[in-house]
Amino acid sequence: MSEVTRGLSPSTTSPNTSLWWVHCLMILCTLLVAGSFPIGELIADSLPADSMMLIRFLIAAGLFAPFIFLKHGIQLPEPKKLLGYALLSIPLVVFFWCMFEALKYTTAVNTGALFTTVPAMTAIFTLIINGERSSTRKVIGLTLGTLGAAWIVFKGSITTAITLDLNKGDWIFTLGAISLSLYNPLIKKVHSGEPTEVMTFWVILFGALWLLLLSFPNLNQIEWRNIPTETYGGLFYLALFSTLISFFLLQFSTLRIGATKVAAYSFLNPIFVLIVAIVLEMANFNISFIPGIVLVFAAMLFIQAEKPKE
Repeated sequence: MSEVTRGLSPSTTSPNTSLWWVHCLMILCTLLVAGSFPIGELIADSLPADSMMLIRFLIAAGLFAPFIFLKHGIQLPEPKKLLGYALLSIPLVVFFWCMFEALKYTTAVNTGALFTTVPAMTAIFTLIINGERSSTRKVIGLTLGTLGAAWIVFKGSITTAITLDLNKGDWIFTLGAISLSLYNPLIKKVHSGEPTEVMTFWVILFGALWLLLLSFPNLNQIEWRNIPTETYGGLFYLALFSTLISFFLLQFSTLRIGATKVAAYSFLNPIFVLIVAIVLEMANFNISFIPGIVLVFAAMLFIQAEKPKE
């Protein structure tokens, strides 16, 4: 077995193996995902959310298919696995639809901040689905991260926070975040030893099928010739980097460091989203963000510092 194969095999990872490189991959994954929020805000009004996500998933599946078929051959997984992949794709479809629908009414910074509530909800679903209890350190970290996210969304206004003054887009995205929180815990339920890239491909393909069913009635009403070229460029970025590569990194890392630690990297999301939005001149830095940024960054470090159980 080659060194690369050893690294990609979940069964060969031991508690004593250094996993710093997995954490580096998750930072890359977080950067790629963060870029999707400002880009999503730029193109959200160009197409209906379901049609936009259909194109995104089809591009991702089309880019991934040659690699999968050349490496693993053209073979259909057994029905039980196909059912698992189909179910695993549902939380993703719901999340991405909610994300693009939400970006019609709210900002990339708000959605990026709300995305940091995913780790806390993931920990709850991980307990329910996988029976994995969160340590005191994780609970404290998740609490800090959630408070930091709330601070950023409400811009430090206690009055706004108490009254839950969220706009329509914020509420839609929150529903999507709840759905996404099911994804990481379900990975360990569905995965049965197959290569991570195979699972990734079938999850994306089933996601495209769900989106086709959802968007099919309205596809012939879209004036495709009038869609800006920038929209297709944005969708290509989302398909390649924020879908294909990030899905693979997410599933690959979940099998090695666990769902809660993987989800904790989303605490960095509002920081990266804010940086990208400022670079694209879509947002201005507000000094009121600083306490929230400090909290979410501290929360991520707090959770990642926990040593794995022997």
